[in-house]
Amino acid sequence: MKLNQEILAQAANQARGLAIDAIHKCSSGHLGLPLGAAEIGAVLFGNAMVHNPAEPRWLNRDRFVLSAGHGSMFLYGWLHLSGYDVSAEDVQSFRQLHSKTPGHPEFRETPGVEATSGPLGQGIGNSVGMAMSQKMAAARFNTEEHTLFDSHVICLAGDGCMQEGVALESVAFAGHQQLDNLILIYDSNDVTLDAMADKSQSENTAARFKAIGWDVITLTDGHDLAAILKAVNKAKRAKSGKPQLIIAKTEIGRGIPEVAGTSKGHGEGGAKFAESARAGLGLPADELFYVSPEVREYFAAHKKRMARQYNKWKKTHQAWAEANPGLAELLASREVAPTASDLMAAIPEFAADTKVASRKAGSVVLQPLAEKLPLLISGSADLHGSTLNYIEATKASDPENQDGRNLRYGIREHGMAAINNGVAYDGIFKTSCATFLVFADYSRPSMRLAALAGLPVVYIYTHDSVGVGEDGPTHQPVETVSGLRVIPNLDVIRPGDPEEVAGAFAAAFSRQDGPTLLALTRQAMPIQNAIAVETRREGVQKGGYVAVRETEPLTHILLATGSELQHAINAAQKLGPSVRVVSLPSFERFQRQTESYREEVLPSSCRKRVAIEAGVTGLWSQFVGLDGKVIGIDRFGLSAPGGIAMAELGITADAVVEAAQSLG
Repeated sequence: MKLNQEILAQAANQARGLAIDAIHKCSSGHLGLPLGAAEIGAVLFGNAMVHNPAEPRWLNRDRFVLSAGHGSMFLYGWLHLSGYDVSAEDVQSFRQLHSKTPGHPEFRETPGVEATSGPLGQGIGNSVGMAMSQKMAAARFNTEEHTLFDSHVICLAGDGCMQEGVALESVAFAGHQQLDNLILIYDSNDVTLDAMADKSQSENTAARFKAIGWDVITLTDGHDLAAILKAVNKAKRAKSGKPQLIIAKTEIGRGIPEVAGTSKGHGEGGAKFAESARAGLGLPADELFYVSPEVREYFAAHKKRMARQYNKWKKTHQAWAEANPGLAELLASREVAPTASDLMAAIPEFAADTKVASRKAGSVVLQPLAEKLPLLISGSADLHGSTLNYIEATKASDPENQDGRNLRYGIREHGMAAINNGVAYDGIFKTSCATFLVFADYSRPSMRLAALAGLPVVYIYTHDSVGVGEDGPTHQPVETVSGLRVIPNLDVIRPGDPEEVAGAFAAAFSRQDGPTLLALTRQAMPIQNAIAVETRREGVQKGGYVAVRETEPLTHILLATGSELQHAINAAQKLGPSVRVVSLPSFERFQRQTESYREEVLPSSCRKRVAIEAGVTGLWSQFVGLDGKVIGIDRFGLSAPGGIAMAELGITADAVVEAAQSLG
């Protein structure tokens, strides 16, 4: 499509005006990127990107991700001009309560926003995940006759994003996977928030990216519309099998001479010069949030052009579906949420004499679930041999085999989690990943964002306690489970026997409104066959259930989770028939149950309660109350065989008995 430089230059300045007016109105926000990258936005949204504002989730659209989410008015302005459901009133309500234009872009809150971005570098990781998802989709669904997937993922990032470790992990993975459908535009304005960028960085970005398998294009003038379009089109047409980096040298805060090109141009400092800036940009003095009729007409016509491309793709999709009904059914299955009951029915019961680590039980459970869920993918941070989450019926996904269902992330826990978010945002595959639980702290920022955005990612994190043993306190996550339980909308499930593992996996892979972490053991645990299989599996769905019911008037309740369930059950046998054992594998799921169910499991009339878990004790007070006791580990672990470490730290049935007896 021919570049209309005159109109797009006007659009760039009017997008600058929208940002200035919105940020000046609320006295909050970041002007630097919206002003400095305005020409990039004009070229992308007004010419180079394939998208359809009327169908924001079109499967074969180009995805645009603003990694530098503080520059959100850049995105809101271009979504508004392009004809997405972002009105002038929405732009004027920037950063206000319940508006479509929050301070940083939020997935599902604003049509056209592909990812919740804000913490720098996350959008780069998300973009890598989207690009990987699209490559895997193309490998599965494209045929010789019909190309269903050939889109690009375009990410705009700044110096702050490029400095973050999560970005560096992710771009290395992208280079190795040869994701040539990924275009990263580096808004290189030589400024960070505190100072000029040379005060904190001196690397050769182009050389670094070339070294990890990227092609690099450098634009000495990131405001030259023709040069930007040429670079983007070259990146889209590249046949090198490499992801593409466009380094665009821009002037931060362009359009406000008083702060342009300086660190003062980063935030809202330039907004006080709004009146003179608007005059300098050729905007009318008496009309805020101005967009000219000519720019409106151009983008209305462009929206129609995009709709025609979409309709052409729809015809291709229809022909493809008629020729490939099996593939069409598989692709459509992404929109059908599996039920936990259906998933549990696919998992055979464990043998009565089973005694395995819950990570091993998880491996057994994963295989029939992978057959039941053909769009389920799995990955591990260089630990498949320990986390045991490899889908055995398929292979690893690599540049030659992108229809594989196992991803090798290398030792990149944070990048792995951000990439999984990108796959989940893309919405085609059900994604999961794995590492040791203690390294959840390396992936926690991305896990938090998955919870915030409601992404159904599953984390299969193993080696969940001091039961890790000889590796010692550096690898024994005594505080990690509790630390993850406090993240809103993240379900943490710590199953206590193989059948609870089956229920936990079914719960995780059927959940649609947020992420789930499965905390699994390294050490073997006995199967609790005195409890009905159905009780254990369905009990996990509710987060907690009565594992052993008293046969005489209730006097004590013992609560446990994970590998400590066996100790509570053994203690109850010693304490007598008036003792109840409650398995509580997921605090979050239990708290979502009705008050009547929670009262049925934990009757408030029984105040003599003892909880046991091989971890910090603080969160258990909500279940044991002021009169109860918690047996746990409020210190770091120690290096010894797992069973010895547990005993040394007091995680035993005898400790439960003693605590219960002390309550009278």
